[in-house]
Amino acid sequence: MMEQHKSLLSFNTFGIDVTATCFAEYHSVDELLEIIKTNTCDRILHVGCGSNLLFLNNFDGLVLHSAIRNVELVKETSEEVVVRVGSGMVFDDLISYTLKRGWFGLENLSLIPGEVGASAVQNIGAYGVEAKDFITLIELVDLRTGEQLTMSNRDANYAYRYSIFKSKELWGKYAVTHVHFRLKKRLEMNLEYGGLKSAYEGVVSNASNLDFSDQTIEQAMRLRQIIIEMRNNKLPDPKVLGNAGSFFMNPIITRKQFDDLLVQYPSMPHYPVDEDHIKVPAGWLIEQSGWKGKNLGRAGVYAKQALVLVNLGGANGTDIVALSDAVRRDVKSKFGVDIHPEVNFI
Repeated sequence: MMEQHKSLLSFNTFGIDVTATCFAEYHSVDELLEIIKTNTCDRILHVGCGSNLLFLNNFDGLVLHSAIRNVELVKETSEEVVVRVGSGMVFDDLISYTLKRGWFGLENLSLIPGEVGASAVQNIGAYGVEAKDFITLIELVDLRTGEQLTMSNRDANYAYRYSIFKSKELWGKYAVTHVHFRLKKRLEMNLEYGGLKSAYEGVVSNASNLDFSDQTIEQAMRLRQIIIEMRNNKLPDPKVLGNAGSFFMNPIITRKQFDDLLVQYPSMPHYPVDEDHIKVPAGWLIEQSGWKGKNLGRAGVYAKQALVLVNLGGANGTDIVALSDAVRRDVKSKFGVDIHPEVNFI
């Protein structure tokens, strides 16, 4: 059912109080096609939880939201499964669902906010794992014509926090209706990033109170809980402080630029990307630039994690952008490194 002048407060985790001229939620591809067929708005925006959006103004057009939340087993072998998941399912719910069935791979992405459809668009990632590592196929609907099509992992042109859906040519053109994930039946834990190994080893000797007969499921659920605790310790609850999680992408710089910076900042954390490029934590750059815990009016940099910008109460999109610009300017001035928002400005 089409709604008029719908508040989008519950569809953006920054807590920006804006409205959409029209709003519609669909529970099937057929419902979506009918909405497209009868739509008269010039602008169309498809949203999930809004955990990667920053609204600058009211949206003059149609906002769509998927309520397709089914999980279907498409293929199964002795080593892996392929599941087809509705785009409206909360991504963390998918992780819980798959791990309880002994389907592994997504555990390092635990508690990342957002829905399954957005995971394919944003190529979400955390603790050394990205969604692209498991996505095999994306089902799409053209928001203008209603044409249904599929796109392979390869054709999605995945890169760090990027897919072809974020390009100027395709941004906002398609609705993701289903995403196919290939998951393993044997647990292969990735503990090489962000202190996971030490955190896991610190609790692995404790008796588990999880009621699962398969030890590998217990291990995966234990790792998931560690990641959830780590994220909760450094990221604010959007219901308390409006935010979009990590606001900036970690910059990838040349090895020469890194070597030059290392002379002045020998303790600078870093992660090799390839022989010629190094990834540097944006949060560290921001903290060293003096912004951690500081604010600019009603927008602030979170005191526990400088990568996160927060709505301190009553901030609008312009307030957040002003803070973002100030932080980026100071990081550039101090380090000569450009950092770019991961969040989409609407």
